[in-house]
Formats: sequence, structure tokens, C-alpha cells
Amino acid sequence: MRLIAEDLAGERGGETVFSGVSFALGQGEGLIVTGANGSGKSTLLRVVAGLLPVAAGRVALEGGGEDFPDIASACHYLGHLNAMKPALTVAENLAFWQAQMGAAQMGVAEALDLVDLPHTLHLPYSYLSTGQKRRVSIAKLFLNARPVWIVDEPTAGLDKQSEAAFVSFLGDHLEDGGILIAATHLPLPVKGVRGLVMGAAHG
Repeated sequence: MRLIAEDLAGERGGETVFSGVSFALGQGEGLIVTGANGSGKSTLLRVVAGLLPVAAGRVALEGGGEDFPDIASACHYLGHLNAMKPALTVAENLAFWQAQMGAAQMGVAEALDLVDLPHTLHLPYSYLSTGQKRRVSIAKLFLNARPVWIVDEPTAGLDKQSEAAFVSFLGDHLEDGGILIAATHLPLPVKGVRGLVMGAAHG
């Protein structure tokens, strides 16, 4: 399986925010995207995930077979916002997302155990702290098996212990043959990944 971007460009509000971005990632490979605010990090991730149209170039997933015919079917997208309903419980939020993503990999309670929040299962999401809300959002990654993780500022709001745990999760995903694209302005020390600086020359 390979995720390929060729001479990719993306727009925001009708204006080009990046262009000429090319990369190829195989199984077990990751890309850490950095750059100044406004350089197009989030736009790039959304274009790759299929949430925004490609302005130029192409992005494709090759070798996904019948299970993952395209990027949309193969990826988990974790945006900088948590995408949860405050009035619903943690369990209700995660169950909703799991139902949208196809075959289950593990139960909601098990996913919450992984992010060390088993006691929040039946709490309203709005009751949680900023860091706990982010960890619940991270738990979405474990609910359904998808080989491509696309994560935008994933450690925002996390304490050092939770940051370290998340970096470990990313490493495990790559060791299992997954593909990772992460945009961040904070250090994300995942071993063996490549770097892409937005706003620099690409090729």
C-alpha cells in the first residue's frame, strides 16, 4: 500500500495556500508536516484526506485492495477540533463515530482504557477537561482499523504524560504497517519519520 501525492496544490477561500507538494509513503512510513501559521499545513491534510478538493496535481492510495479502494475509506482524520457533541456522553460520541467508520476493531470501553479514561464512559463530554476531551478524540483512532492516520496538531491540550503516550501510539501504528501524516507546531518525536516544511521548496 502506498499513499502518493504528486505536485499537489490546495486552496483556501479561493486562494492557493500551497503548491508543488510531492511525497510517497509506504506501509510503516510517516511524514511530519511543519511550517509557519498560514503555510497550509491543515489545508494539506484536509486535501489528502479528501475533505477539500485538489486544486492541482493528484493524491492517491495504491494497493489498498477491496477493503480500502481509496483514501477516504482507508484513513482516520483527527482534526485540530475534536468533533464531539458536548451534550452526549463520551460513550455516545464514540459509538456514533464508530458506526460511521465501518467494521469495529475494538469496543468503546477498550479504546477509553487505552487513553486512560475508563471512568469517563458515561459522563457528558462537556464535563471533561481540555486534555481529557483531546484524549477521547484520540480514542477514535482505535475503534476501527484503518491503515492511514492523518492527524492535525494531535497533542494540543495534552500534558507531557499524555503526549508521550500518544507518540507511543503513533510508533505502534507505524510498526504495524500503518501510514502516518501529522501536522504539528510542537515536537512530535516519532522514530523513523520524514519531515516536510510547508512554505519551503518541495519536490
